Amino acid sequence: MSVLSGRCGQLFGIGLSLLLVQGIIGSLPAQAAQPETIIINLDEAHIEHLPDRVATIVLGNPLIADATLQSGAVLVVTGKGYGETNLLALDRAGQIILYKTVRVMGPGTQDIVVVYKGVERETYSCSPNCQRRITLGDSPAYFSANLTEGTARTGQAQGAVQPR
Repeated sequence: MSVLSGRCGQLFGIGLSLLLVQGIIGSLPAQAAQPETIIINLDEAHIEHLPDRVATIVLGNPLIADATLQSGAVLVVTGKGYGETNLLALDRAGQIILYKTVRVMGPGTQDIVVVYKGVERETYSCSPNCQRRITLGDSPAYFSANLTEGTARTGQAQGAVQPR
């Protein structure tokens, strides 16, 4: 009988200790919440609806992401380079009313094929046939050739449309 009451006393003491610890932990101030993360693929856009009162938008690193404010408190965030940066929205008094992390990842499509020729890298979009694709990190000669071709095509298309 004394062994049983001894064990019950130990269990009671442990239970009381747990209740006290839980009470102490529950009364501590909550830690600042981690900012929400916006995950975007490279060269893709994300729509973010802003709270009222936004006066200023700040991006930590514009080489990673770009943001354009549209009417109706709509923000378009575009992935520009790999990595992570922050996005802040401030009111007229300079108070932070929105804080988010922006993470830009590699291309998210399943049709991307990357070809390595030694240290040279080329990227292709293969849906349904493989075509050259400009992707950050490709070899400079490959990237420049594709960019020049794309720019020339855009210029030709714009020149073909005659204003009335």
